Amino acid sequence: MKKTADVLLRRARQWDEDALAQIYDTFAPAIYRYVYRRTGHQNTAEEITAETFHRFLVALKHGSGPTEYLSAWLYRVAHNLIVDFYRRQPPQEPESLDNVEESLAEPDQGAAHVERQMQVEQARAALRQLTPLQQQIITLRYLEELSNEDIALIVERTEGAVKALQHRALDSLRRILEGWNEA
Repeated sequence: MKKTADVLLRRARQWDEDALAQIYDTFAPAIYRYVYRRTGHQNTAEEITAETFHRFLVALKHGSGPTEYLSAWLYRVAHNLIVDFYRRQPPQEPESLDNVEESLAEPDQGAAHVERQMQVEQARAALRQLTPLQQQIITLRYLEELSNEDIALIVERTEGAVKALQHRALDSLRRILEGWNEA
């Protein structure tokens, strides 16, 4: 994948429209998924994903941007946009609970769907209790299923630091969830 991304990136830096389209088609779904998992809002995820790729194009136009590790660069930009999003406004309730009424209309899946949505919301709320870097590492490792090596490139830390942050984040999540379950 890295070799393919490097070839695409070289072509994109020459403003090859096919390469730019292929980069978008290859990386946009993962960036969108990452942003959606961090924000819980479809419109926000769409806007941040679009802005991530807009910044990529602007960087290329100005002769800057990534020269390698395109995926890491895109995730880093998306992460920074997520942080900016939360700085500009207080967190909103995630949209997924809006669909509860529709789920209840389907008797076969209603209760299971509602329970699953509640678990997702609880996990998302617990994740928001972590530091932004810990949130990013947990999301990248366990939801995006990236390797520690890839995460280290994205967050610009060593693999050892990523492992340590991951361990502390999981420990914090466990304590948060245990505290909620005891209450």
